[in-house]
Amino acid sequence: MNIYEECFSVGALLYCPANNSSIVDALVNNKLGNKFSVALCLEDSIADNTIFKAQQILINSVRKIFAESFRKNFFLPKIFIRVRNPEQITYLFNSLKEEREIISGFIFPKFSLDNADEYIKKVMEANEVAHKKIYMMPILESPSMINLSQRYNILYELKYKLDKVYDYVLNIRVGGNDLCNNFGFRRHSDQSIHKIAPIESIFSDIISVFGLTYVISGPVWEYYNGYNWLEGLKSELEDDKFCGFIGKTAIHPKQIPVINEAYMIIKKDFDDAKAILNWNKNKEELVCASVSHERMNEYKTHINWAEKIICLSNIYGIKS
Repeated sequence: MNIYEECFSVGALLYCPANNSSIVDALVNNKLGNKFSVALCLEDSIADNTIFKAQQILINSVRKIFAESFRKNFFLPKIFIRVRNPEQITYLFNSLKEEREIISGFIFPKFSLDNADEYIKKVMEANEVAHKKIYMMPILESPSMINLSQRYNILYELKYKLDKVYDYVLNIRVGGNDLCNNFGFRRHSDQSIHKIAPIESIFSDIISVFGLTYVISGPVWEYYNGYNWLEGLKSELEDDKFCGFIGKTAIHPKQIPVINEAYMIIKKDFDDAKAILNWNKNKEELVCASVSHERMNEYKTHINWAEKIICLSNIYGIKS
């Protein structure tokens, strides 16, 4: 898997509170499928007075998963740790020892100019002693970017910092619910976050600044049962994709197959992407009818789209 596909393959990122030790049984016994990633969360999902206990449970869980991986054949997803502060990266990485081999990286909540340098520094220090690449996934959800007079400068300054360690940034993530909370918003199961104008404005600016060079993952959908949860998730996923997001944070296992299906590539897109990438360079024309004769393919205009489609098809498959 090349780095391009590696970035896309995070896919459905299942959030799990770090003090929920049942994740060990779920992974070891293949209860969650075989196409997802996991985030063990030490931030908002954990009460402030239980941080030390949650850290120890997380360390024990990772040790058990690591040990079981030698005894039993099961799908081992990319495992990320969402920390509260940069110092936790050093503490956890040093505590895990050999078990760090199954950690894919760290997630930075509320990534901002106030903490960016320290977060990046701690992950790069971890990479100095790691036997494999340890990735970072910053979450853009800080209230500081709401102010329109400062937003562009903040986003570009954050990108400038991340560009220096580009090969270690697996995804850029967005915190939809955190941004909504600043306004006192909460969408219902028949409402897409992309219809909330101030939030969509922030998302649009994030895509404009980071989208040319980074994979940006979609916000969490908090419904997993009840009225319209499934239809609402599918609808928001379509909005995600159309706006430039790839992948989505999941808060319940029921959401995983829905997210995976949404990123499967339809057959006519796959056929056209293949045709574009296999274009006869000796032809004078760089435009021709699509394979299905429904639209027009242009080599120079659609080449980046075609590369992305083939990568996604390798990870999520093709649907008719």
